[in-house]
Amino acid sequence: MGDAFTAFLVALMLLAVLTRETFVVILLYLFVGSLVAGRWWSSQVVSRIRFHRQFDAKVFPGETISVQVEVENRSFLPAVWLRVQDYYPLELAEVKTFQQVISLGPRQKTRLRYTLKARKRGYYAIGPLHVTSGDLLGLSSERSSEGGSDYLTVYPRVIPLNSVKLPSRSPMGTLKTTQPIFEDPARPMGTRDYQAGDSLRRIDWKATASTGHLQTRLFEPSIALETMIFLNLNTADYHYRSRFDATELAIVAAASLGNWVVAQRQAVGMITNAFDPLAVDNQAVPLFPRKGRPHLMRILEILARARAAETTPFTALLSTNRVKLSWGTTLLIVTGSADQSLFDELIQARRAGLNPVLILCGEHPGHRQAWQMGKLFHIPVFIFLHEQDLDLWRR
Repeated sequence: MGDAFTAFLVALMLLAVLTRETFVVILLYLFVGSLVAGRWWSSQVVSRIRFHRQFDAKVFPGETISVQVEVENRSFLPAVWLRVQDYYPLELAEVKTFQQVISLGPRQKTRLRYTLKARKRGYYAIGPLHVTSGDLLGLSSERSSEGGSDYLTVYPRVIPLNSVKLPSRSPMGTLKTTQPIFEDPARPMGTRDYQAGDSLRRIDWKATASTGHLQTRLFEPSIALETMIFLNLNTADYHYRSRFDATELAIVAAASLGNWVVAQRQAVGMITNAFDPLAVDNQAVPLFPRKGRPHLMRILEILARARAAETTPFTALLSTNRVKLSWGTTLLIVTGSADQSLFDELIQARRAGLNPVLILCGEHPGHRQAWQMGKLFHIPVFIFLHEQDLDLWRR
């Protein structure tokens, strides 16, 4: 109730006391009765309003999200007017806020719609949704809040890669390789004349009978590429001038490489020291190598929520978890810089039968030294300053 109306009622009450005119008293009763009835009416309606929100909770950047809000009046009284307001982050906004005024009859419901735009990866709260109602004269008002929010996950950008060359020591897989010692008996590619030293198990007797000469089966070489991505999002390891862009580039690189490994029908996992708002102690859960698209989506969900922060030192994270990996696993080390302690860990990992690959993201004055150390210790080093640099693996 506004100050002006309060002053009006006080003045009307004084006038009724002083004049004792029936008309003034009746007028006072009408206004006071309207105020009391309006408050009771709006409180009854608001307490019986139910609403919920529906939308696709997981999307990729660039997608448009259609949000549907269902508002239902479960009261036997009509809702003369309802102002429905929904709140969401500016990163998703097509307009600043969603607001619409509606009216609902008894036991009636309606659906309202608006759209959001997924512009960048993240984990966003949608809501809370507020409903305001009051009497027809606007003498009183009540507000009701849903009391909770729904959440939208926007996955990181995934760049399709076509020609990634990663080392592996695991034979008998599904990827073609140029190393002839890793021939796969499940991938026959023809026959040739028998040569001294060929195993008798490889003789193709049907081809021998048809040609009259001993024929030996040939097989395509293949490897298994079990991969673990170690993603460093400790802000101290990124140059302060390009920290935000570099960490986002590291996330894009990790997501794209994970997608490529799964597309090759290989196992991939990921461990990161990123801040995760949904994880216990805000430490992202390690995901060890598995095959399949569902496992990739779990990785992308963690990357969507991941935030760079001052967190666990990367060398400690690598040292603790590399001993849990099987022999021959390829380690994709995605970070912003590399010092001597990190190279010491990579050398130890290689001695343990793992295959480290160092991927440096963003600008950093130590990149040239890291590249020289990688060359010295025969550890592949890739330096990506921008997303366009990933085109190296797209061709």
